[in-house]
Amino acid sequence: MSVRITCINKDNGDHYDPHLGITHLGWKDESTGQTGKATRSGMIEFLESNGDAYVKDYLGGIAWLVVRVRNGIKYVKTVADGKETNNLLALYECA
Repeated sequence: MSVRITCINKDNGDHYDPHLGITHLGWKDESTGQTGKATRSGMIEFLESNGDAYVKDYLGGIAWLVVRVRNGIKYVKTVADGKETNNLLALYECA
């Protein structure tokens, strides 16, 4: 299954601070229209179980989510054209 990430929530609500961890990710399965919201650990588990997730920009460009580890803590970020990018911070805050 592949889902599009549509929004994020971060620790302490400071959406644009790149040093605060993402706590939740809103998603949509574009093939079925199903939507949901996952915790960071839930999304990591989904990705590590061969699920795919991506962010799509207004031009239709796609950046895929990958799992990374820093100081023993897993987190997600995006990769587009082989470059690690910060597309998640460009998304809206989830309700």
